[in-house]
Amino acid sequence: MSLVEWTYRITSPFPADERFGLTTQLRRAAVSIPSNIAEGAARRSRQEYLRFLSIARGSLAELDTQLQIAQRLQYMDSDPQIYDLLNRTFARLNALIRSLDSEPRHVREMPALYESPISNPESHAR
Repeated sequence: MSLVEWTYRITSPFPADERFGLTTQLRRAAVSIPSNIAEGAARRSRQEYLRFLSIARGSLAELDTQLQIAQRLQYMDSDPQIYDLLNRTFARLNALIRSLDSEPRHVREMPALYESPISNPESHAR
């Protein structure tokens, strides 16, 4: 979530002609990271959770690349704080993936770690 906040703040002063380009790409990649972690945690199997964590890791790599592009285009200055945050997020995400991937098979098939607070998940469907 800190990466999302930071990304929105840092992209605010980007050029107007980048509003639908790099600005949007950076923001979407940043938002995708915690969104995929949350969605994966709500799934019913470890395998699905791992798949969403992998997608989150891909979005994190995408964000890293896009930040480098923004720096090369001089839309932002180099900020060691963001790279520290990126590296810590990569490390935590990789550790979570490793811990879930190394669990015994019978543990992987346990119910999701997060249960929806909606008593009837279909009640909001139209």
